[in-house]
Amino acid sequence: MQYLSVAEMAKKWNISERSVRNYCAQGRVPEAFLKGKTWYIPEKAEKPERSNKKEQSVTLLDILQDEKANRYAGGIYHKTQIELTYNSNHMEGSRLTHDQTRYIFETNTIGIEKEVLNVDDVIETANHFRCIDSIIDCAKTTLTEKFIKELHLILKNGTSDSRKEWFVVGDYKKLPNEVGGMETTLPEEVAGEMKKLLAAYNSKEEKTLEDILDFHVKFERIHPFQDGNGRVGRLILFKECLKYHIVPFIIEDDLKLFYYRGLKEWDNEKGYLTDTCLTAQDRYKAYLDYFRIAY
Repeated sequence: MQYLSVAEMAKKWNISERSVRNYCAQGRVPEAFLKGKTWYIPEKAEKPERSNKKEQSVTLLDILQDEKANRYAGGIYHKTQIELTYNSNHMEGSRLTHDQTRYIFETNTIGIEKEVLNVDDVIETANHFRCIDSIIDCAKTTLTEKFIKELHLILKNGTSDSRKEWFVVGDYKKLPNEVGGMETTLPEEVAGEMKKLLAAYNSKEEKTLEDILDFHVKFERIHPFQDGNGRVGRLILFKECLKYHIVPFIIEDDLKLFYYRGLKEWDNEKGYLTDTCLTAQDRYKAYLDYFRIAY
């Protein structure tokens, strides 16, 4: 049997290469198979029928999953990995530059000259890329304690924190901690509070942006882990937006103080956090516009 590439089949069917990949990934092209990063498509394969227009609408999540599976460089998956990792880590004190973050993602190496780097910054950057892969893979699943703990395990695995006896990687904190000078839930109460929070959140079939932000605020106030709560919380935000077809967003450095104020003032004025996130959402929409992705 003769096989054609995605590019060749796209030309034959007069559709985009992305559409061809989507058909293959959805199992709609009989006998097409993926070997490494390349789809092999039978030369005589017929273009899948479009049963109705709605069925064929491709979501941002579809595109992220497709580009991730095919290791597509230069698209929205690539952009999201670098921007979300750099900005979220930078908020928590990482000293890696945007270019260094991008270089680690693109080459899995880092070049330094007359510069001292924190090893944890490098490890957590590489780990954060894996966290983003996890939220893309599991975007449609129900949010659970197990998944949240797995994100923390991926993020903190191999860091200096993971070698401390009192620091639990992939599980809830053992010692009390504060955030922004405010007390958080005591260690012995975290498991119960997380179960209550998830039960209330998951009881709603459809989630609005306000529902997702409300969960985020309550998660950060519980502060269930010894460290890494902000990054895990923002990863969950991104995942849940993808699940409920809400344009996701990335809190960039110039929005950081507004974001923190929004978390603090949520009970009194939800607009502070909502407006900050909508501003961040507009910036992500600009990425989608550039890559011609509908939302």
